Amino acid sequence: MIGVIAAIVLATGAGVLSERRWGEEAQRVTARLISLLLWTALPFICFFTIARLDFGAEGVGAGLLLAHAVAFIVGALAWVAGVRLRLAAPALGALIVSCVISNTGFLGIPLCAALFGEEAIGHAVAYDVLVNSVLFLTAGFAIGAGMGTRGGATPGERVKAFLLRNPPLAAVLAALVAPDALAPDALHDVAELLALVLLPAGFFIVGVTLAAEADEGQTAFPPPFTRPVGVALALRLAVAPALLAGLSAVTIDIPDAYYVEAAMPTGVNAIVVAHAYGLDLRLTSAALAWTTAVVAVAAVVAGFA
Repeated sequence: MIGVIAAIVLATGAGVLSERRWGEEAQRVTARLISLLLWTALPFICFFTIARLDFGAEGVGAGLLLAHAVAFIVGALAWVAGVRLRLAAPALGALIVSCVISNTGFLGIPLCAALFGEEAIGHAVAYDVLVNSVLFLTAGFAIGAGMGTRGGATPGERVKAFLLRNPPLAAVLAALVAPDALAPDALHDVAELLALVLLPAGFFIVGVTLAAEADEGQTAFPPPFTRPVGVALALRLAVAPALLAGLSAVTIDIPDAYYVEAAMPTGVNAIVVAHAYGLDLRLTSAALAWTTAVVAVAAVVAGFA
């Protein structure tokens, strides 16, 4: 867990230093990096991990359906809050995506293992794949296409943008029908290793974005704590797990790992959606940075407790 937090800090710092040193060139490299992740790395990872996933594994249950219900409620609350704050569509979409897409993989899985032991890993993985990954590929891209500046001018153009700028979804759909022979162990292992690269790459992008804000007269560290960022912090880290606990109390017991996963910070994939469709990248980056910082501090405290 300490290694994950160190990677986040180092990658973010590297992004800031790169933007300070190379300025607009670093921003152009960042844009190309995001495109590379969207069109090559993410589809590869999605296909060769989903194709080998055992959907009957321990942890796949009713609690995952509750988690989807919580995501819907949190997204709706983010929309209401954003409208009351009079956010423009790209900022409103960024707020909703920041509240719906979370870091259940790189932070959630190791944190669940640290808190509850190895028996919790299966539940955490199921939550990451069947809740957060599904939300990223469907709700995340749909919100981006519907509210971003690059989604199109008409509803038809935005639907087309959702379908054509969502290569990870195409990879997942292909993986669901592909035989195991098309996902050999070697490529599956490569996909898992490649997935590890997404964490530092994502926070490098965050660092470049925050440093670019500083060039325009805003602070890079800590990133601007605006009212929309405060909304994202409250909904992502407090309201979501509280809602899951409430729904569980009146329906069915769920694994402890699900509560931890529900309280994870904004995910790196939110940056991919924001860039692909023209959502407010600054708001997304700030929400990601603040929510991650809070969870990282809480994880360190829990580790010493």
